[in-house]
Amino acid sequence: MSKDHFHAPGFGSGDLVIDDVSVEYASGDYVVRPVDGFSRRIPDGSLALLLGPSGCGKTTLLSCLAGILTPTSGTISHGDTVITSLDGGGLTEYRRHGVGIVFQAFNLVASLTALENVVLPMRCAGIPTKKARQRATELLAEVGLAERSGHTPGRLSGGQQQRVAIARALALDPPLILADEPTAHLDYIQVETTLRILRGLARPGRVVVVVTHDDRLLPLADEVVELVPHRPVNTVRREVELDAGEVLFRQGDASDLVYVIERGSIAIERQLPDGTVELLRTMDAGSSFGELGPMFGLPRTATARAAEAARLTGYPLAEYKELVGVDKLATLLAYHRPSAPPS
Repeated sequence: MSKDHFHAPGFGSGDLVIDDVSVEYASGDYVVRPVDGFSRRIPDGSLALLLGPSGCGKTTLLSCLAGILTPTSGTISHGDTVITSLDGGGLTEYRRHGVGIVFQAFNLVASLTALENVVLPMRCAGIPTKKARQRATELLAEVGLAERSGHTPGRLSGGQQQRVAIARALALDPPLILADEPTAHLDYIQVETTLRILRGLARPGRVVVVVTHDDRLLPLADEVVELVPHRPVNTVRREVELDAGEVLFRQGDASDLVYVIERGSIAIERQLPDGTVELLRTMDAGSSFGELGPMFGLPRTATARAAEAARLTGYPLAEYKELVGVDKLATLLAYHRPSAPPS
């Protein structure tokens, strides 16, 4: 069957370009920036992995690519479509025809059969029932579920539900396919089938982006995008002199060293959602801070600013451990209760 009937005007293929994208939002009483100045070009026809641990911004970026979330700044474009400039009806058409999403939890309608789940987005787009059912039948055959088309999700395995979700994402033949942790709930046999299908989806005229922390997908990828905050590999002790008011590091910066105050004092501050700054604590000579960031690969969760002229020594984590001892470090970590200022 020709797929022309399923294309919407204005959504063609091309490179996927992410240019200086940042996302910032309020989480309780502080500001989080899971994506900060991120740029990447993913060539047409590629299978790209967004790789990284939980909380590094993978799903946030995926939501921006899907047109579900608008970045705080920066642009995203696919071919001639500038996704971040769409609104209203244009955004609705993009979500319907420009992108297909394979959700981690499948999100199938429990009361509908596999065939009906794949037909659903086509009927919502105004495709006649006969054409929609014919294409749904073809898609289910492509993912190896021709004999399960009449089964509801409750009668399908996790891997089979995932394949129905993939077929549904392909229903309107979008030029961009997004998959969120597609192997998360599958055993190794189901994973093999899903990986083979995902690899086959990437071809000229379509880009496939897969969010995952599963490194089994690495050999399949044309592009690997690691979304862990870039952390300088700093193995050298650093002596720092700060004037009053000068910033040592800012909330959201990559973490590298643990700092000990030799003289003066440092204010630990946190940016609040309304743009104001809260003073968490003022630390005096002899105090240390910044242990958690380099220890767990986390960005800085607060800003460190000189309350008065100060001198500090920054230690690589390994050297700092030797300096204070493991027992002292454990005590320091225990001190960082939720109510205490993070470092």
